[in-house]
Amino acid sequence: MSDGDSDADGFEAGVASSEGDPRVLLVLNAVLSTLFGWTIVWGLSYLGFLEFGFINVATAAILLFAMTYLVTMS
Repeated sequence: MSDGDSDADGFEAGVASSEGDPRVLLVLNAVLSTLFGWTIVWGLSYLGFLEFGFINVATAAILLFAMTYLVTMS
C-alpha cells in the first residue's frame, strides 16, 4: 500500500506546477458572468428599476465578464 504523505506531496507538487488551460477559465467566467448578470437584472426588474430582457442580461454579462477578466489578468 502507498503512504498517504507521499501521495499528498505528489499532489501538491503537481498542482503547484500546473498552469491550467486558459480556455476553461474563459468559459467559466462567461457562464458565471451570465448567471450573475441574469440574477442582477432579474432583481432590478423585480424592484422596478429595469426591464427584464435579453439585451439587458447580455449587457450585464458582458460588463461583468470584462471586469473580471481585467481584474484577474492584471
